[in-house]
Amino acid sequence: MYVHQEILEIARHLACDRGNWSFALEEIVAALPTLNQNTVRTHVVSRCCVNAPKNHLHKWDYFRRIGRGLYQIEVKYRRTTDRRSRRQLRGRQDSDRKQPTVGLRKTLHAVIQKDEGAYVVECLELPVVTQGHSLDEAVENLREALMVHLEGEDLAALGLVAHPDVQISFEIPAG
Repeated sequence: MYVHQEILEIARHLACDRGNWSFALEEIVAALPTLNQNTVRTHVVSRCCVNAPKNHLHKWDYFRRIGRGLYQIEVKYRRTTDRRSRRQLRGRQDSDRKQPTVGLRKTLHAVIQKDEGAYVVECLELPVVTQGHSLDEAVENLREALMVHLEGEDLAALGLVAHPDVQISFEIPAG
């Protein structure tokens, strides 16, 4: 499951019993202790928020900011969850374990697009964006940016294997 999907599921669990389908950013961060807090924050406030500036190549229209640190799930993504999932979420929130509840991710995904003389590359699971004048330079810059971003991090706590692979897609206009 991708980070943005995991965040949406947690938001649904937290907000489904509330009359207005709202949640606080800090609730999502606390409910996902196995993910990097900065990654979760970036996804909620920017990548998954419809009324945030477009700073990323890929965005999802899951949430709307309704106040400082408060978000609401967009109508088309609202659905209730079953009791079993709610129990799993409560157990996950109550647990102080920092170990992932599912298997570790072996592959990170990135997308490269040509943009006005440069190749822009964005990692989909981590808040890492870089560029290069050639495809090779963009790929090398991504490798370095990921190394810097993950330096000193507990990769298992982020749900990653020790040396994850990077799968890169190159997007070109269809027409």
